[in-house]
Amino acid sequence: MTGVSSSWLTGKGRTALESRSKPQEMSVILLIIGLFLVILGLGMMVPAIIDAVAHNDDWQIFAICGAFVTFIGGLLFLSNRGDHGEISIRQGFLITVLTWVAIPLFGALPFVYSDLDLSYTNAFFEAMSGVTTTGSTVISGLDGLPPGILLWRSLLQWFGGVGIIVMGVAIMPMLKVGGMQLFKVEAFDVSENFIPRSAKLAASLSFLYIGLTLVCALALWLAGMTPFEAACHAFTTLSTGGFSTSDASVGHFDSAMIDYVISFFMIMGSLPFILYLKVLKGHPLSLLSDTQVRGFLWTLGGVIAFLTLWLWGGGSFDLADALRYTTFNVISVITGTGYASTDYTVWGMLSVVVFFFIMFIGGCAGSTSCGIKIFRFQIMFLALRSEIRRLFWPHAITVVKYNNRSVNNNAIGSVFAFVFLYLICVMLLTGALTFTGLDFTTALSGAGTAMSNVGPGVGRMIGPAGNFADLTDTAKWLLSFAMLLGRLELFAVLVLFSPKFWQT
Repeated sequence: MTGVSSSWLTGKGRTALESRSKPQEMSVILLIIGLFLVILGLGMMVPAIIDAVAHNDDWQIFAICGAFVTFIGGLLFLSNRGDHGEISIRQGFLITVLTWVAIPLFGALPFVYSDLDLSYTNAFFEAMSGVTTTGSTVISGLDGLPPGILLWRSLLQWFGGVGIIVMGVAIMPMLKVGGMQLFKVEAFDVSENFIPRSAKLAASLSFLYIGLTLVCALALWLAGMTPFEAACHAFTTLSTGGFSTSDASVGHFDSAMIDYVISFFMIMGSLPFILYLKVLKGHPLSLLSDTQVRGFLWTLGGVIAFLTLWLWGGGSFDLADALRYTTFNVISVITGTGYASTDYTVWGMLSVVVFFFIMFIGGCAGSTSCGIKIFRFQIMFLALRSEIRRLFWPHAITVVKYNNRSVNNNAIGSVFAFVFLYLICVMLLTGALTFTGLDFTTALSGAGTAMSNVGPGVGRMIGPAGNFADLTDTAKWLLSFAMLLGRLELFAVLVLFSPKFWQT
């Protein structure tokens, strides 16, 4: 696999692994999982309080589940405290994957024991969709659900959003997954002081995330939502998650102001959060001077302009409505949020094709967004352009530069390997889903939306006007695995199936 550095399999990396005993190696992994479970358990107390105020009996379920998860997490955290020093590559992979498995395993408990009476398969699917900020759901009748459940769905996505930001700048660059090494941050270098220094930057990113969420909630409240609706949608907007409080999603509010506010904050969630910190530290041009950000914004603008003119020219919408609906839904799909303000699949076959392909694009690295991500498309374009130039001028020295820095061949190969494997996984998943009884269109869009963590697919069953409740349990487990694969950049999960990974 060219997308994963082999340094940890041989030489110094392997020596470091061999010098550490397995119990000691697992200690930091269990410590971090325990910390996340404590946060998850304490988070369950928030919907418990909301349900208690609303006189809904589910508050007891949230309180009991919260106490249980906090106890398990606290036990893991306290029993594994100590000076862990350097974190190895293998520990990084295990921390990444096991944390994202443990959270939905425990986060599903309130869904199982609440009045929803979901099976564990459905509950796990909902929780995995939440934590990976996918937005696919098996729950209908959202408009009549108690506030605790609605808030818990939103909080799962909010936790997943901040978690992936921290891992996107801390763990992923260290693992050199799919070209993510291009976004290595100095404060997250692997060294003896890894945990204290990474904790400092993680705290800064978390406070920034909280601050932007509060601003988003205030803006939505002023735009016409109730305080509760504004809070829930702020959690799922900045995390580019897409869970809503209504079956009709954001279309329930039928407000142009709300559409544009959410559109703005979906974009905010899809830009690199590390650049926001640079802006706050006195570098106001950091965002617009970034190659990735410019490419993302140009892509958004181009697709929105194309579909707006196409809808307006068709005569079904005036220019203002065409701009409003295309802006919201294009941003929602490209960023992987998955909100819908209308059923865009009825706009015609051209719109269905456009929305299917843009769901793979994704936002920027270091954001809450998912998908292939815009920087990989840019790297591939630059590499192909370099190869074409070499054909015309064989003796010329061609260097691929990205953000004014040279990109080595390992990083380029890692990007191409990631995209190739991504498409292979979508194809294999599509084939597997067809064996569960789904038609090809539903299977393909389901595979695409799960791998890209978008939420709704296309078609009658899982389109923006449907949900995933009628799928078989096998299909739901397959899609849950696909959500995890997509959220954790493929290699971070697939490398665990390599026998070499477990050799010591």
